[in-house]
Amino acid sequence: MNIYLQVLAMAVTTYLIRALPLTLLKKPIRSRFLRSFLHYVPVACLTAMTFPAILFAANHMISGAAGLLVGVLLAFKNKSLIVVAVASCVTVFLSELLIGLL
Repeated sequence: MNIYLQVLAMAVTTYLIRALPLTLLKKPIRSRFLRSFLHYVPVACLTAMTFPAILFAANHMISGAAGLLVGVLLAFKNKSLIVVAVASCVTVFLSELLIGLL
């Protein structure tokens, strides 16, 4: 199939997903449950896309899991995003070195 047709199909699909709710829903959403659900959808989608990448980005899944654990612990201690990211990266790097030595 032509690459331009594929790109056009993806663009139309993306546009329709975003434009249809705007055209079909003219009144504000009053349901607290539905508004709460829609509020958390982007976070859930981002988590579903990011979590597998965290585990499988390194050469060994154990390194990814160690970095994830360090990141979660530091995030729960309310550390800044840069501290969490750097500490997680350093953890993955060191665990990869350690696994390579074994």
